[in-house]
Amino acid sequence: MEKIKELWKKYEEIIVYLIVGGMTTVFSWFWMFFVNIVVFGNPLYPTNLQNFILSTVNWTAGVIFAYPTNRKFVFKSKDPNILAEAGKFVASRISTLILEIVIRQVFGWLNINVYVTTIVAAVLVIIGNYIFSKLVVFKKK
Repeated sequence: MEKIKELWKKYEEIIVYLIVGGMTTVFSWFWMFFVNIVVFGNPLYPTNLQNFILSTVNWTAGVIFAYPTNRKFVFKSKDPNILAEAGKFVASRISTLILEIVIRQVFGWLNINVYVTTIVAAVLVIIGNYIFSKLVVFKKK
């Protein structure tokens, strides 16, 4: 039991980040696929414009969910300047939005379906988001 406690203490931030990240992913994918079904009729191979809109919906839903949950549960931020911190969070997420859009466009050109594209983009975006959050947004002073 002591070994488990040691491992938890050592890796708590990463474990909680993965849990919160998983919840963020489910939340943002729900909205992205909802829009894909309701607005676009659920194409398996969305157009470039549809991919751009889907990425934007995915990103917006993710940021709305991720900032408060990352602040409270993952990085346990006590920074009183929430607006500045949220601004850094949004700015860092814009950079990974650009990454996602590029991935979606390239995979679209390669005729790779929306599900494979979404999974590949999610993995790379989650890694990028953690790095930005750890080193820029919620860095310990």
